Amino acid sequence: MPKRKKRGLKGQEWRHIENKKLVYTVYFILRLSVVLMLVAQFFNQNYENVLLCVLTLVLFMLPSAFERRLHIDLPDTLEVIILLFIYAAEILGEIQSYYTSYPGWDTMLHTMNGFLCAAIGFALVDILNREEKVSLHLSPFFMAVTAFCFSMTIGVLWEFFEFAMDQFVLFDMQKDTVINTISTVNLDPNHGTTAVIIKGIQDVILVLDDGTQMPLGLGGYLDVGIIDTMKDLFVNFIGAVVFSVIGYFYVKGRGKGGFARRFIPRFQRKPTAQAQEGGGQAQPAPDPGSEKAE
Repeated sequence: MPKRKKRGLKGQEWRHIENKKLVYTVYFILRLSVVLMLVAQFFNQNYENVLLCVLTLVLFMLPSAFERRLHIDLPDTLEVIILLFIYAAEILGEIQSYYTSYPGWDTMLHTMNGFLCAAIGFALVDILNREEKVSLHLSPFFMAVTAFCFSMTIGVLWEFFEFAMDQFVLFDMQKDTVINTISTVNLDPNHGTTAVIIKGIQDVILVLDDGTQMPLGLGGYLDVGIIDTMKDLFVNFIGAVVFSVIGYFYVKGRGKGGFARRFIPRFQRKPTAQAQEGGGQAQPAPDPGSEKAE
């Protein structure tokens, strides 16, 4: 009898994870699409894209793995958006070249990344805020500030990664921008700090080591990465601010906001020894609006 009770409780413990029909449907459709893409890229002998497909399939498994390993419950909305984000970045962005075909594609993903990272950072602080073993009691304002800083840190680290890949592997993750005006002190005839402004640039000619001249024909000057990086950080900032404000009012209103609840993972406690003896079920942790979260 005791073994049966324990086995029954173990099945009930992850009931919140197993009942996700929407997530499984989206996961199945996206996974099938990636597998078909992988097969097509393999027959086209594009092995770099094959590796991207394999990476995408691995990333698809991470949300569910984190739920079970860390005993957290990812809301269905958050989990679906994470899956769509991975698919949009790796399959549509890289393999289908949406980054170059649609100029706003990268901007949209970085904005969403700032929003999602703020939600994850907010959840991490909230879990520690409600954990009795951790002496951390932050106000709603400082929880929002911490979530914002977490999101911006992730954004900066990603830009570091893009820069490193461009410098050492000669990728172009920091997409270049064609501009028609530059301002630089390198052209100051007095070798001072006066910026020389050049407007109306229509083309740039590269002179190679062997003297060969190669016009770029891009209709302007090629800015290498810096504009793309700053734009990515700015839209990441916007996404982080938006969710930090939402999270602040969510905690301030004692968890009454239904919108924020869709993006904040919740900590799920395992059954205690007393619950096992009494045949009780594991109780989920309270919402972020509890008194301790304030």
